[in-house]
Amino acid sequence: MLNSRYHLGQIAWQVQNVQNVSSFFPEVRGCPFLFSAGPNLSFFDPWGVRLMITSDRSNAPASNSVIYFRVQSVDDTYAAIKDKVTAVDQPHLVANMPDHDLYMFFIENP
Repeated sequence: MLNSRYHLGQIAWQVQNVQNVSSFFPEVRGCPFLFSAGPNLSFFDPWGVRLMITSDRSNAPASNSVIYFRVQSVDDTYAAIKDKVTAVDQPHLVANMPDHDLYMFFIENP
């Protein structure tokens, strides 16, 4: 049960190039853009949770957590984005969950 006093409000994701990611989310994921606060900070609303995209000004490679997306079809999603991003691997089954099959594929930081 969701506790109404506590809910996830924002996720911060550090990337190498905010502008590249800022075009990736709306074009590839259909994710609503909220606003920018300068060239190194953009905000999106992919799931009703604000996603803050920021960059390290040193341009050092960012180390991130993995962000998982639920999609209707992994194959259709992969086909739609594979020419727009650098895929590290292809979709593969990770687990059969009670209510869905969990597939994953990874892309390089856009």
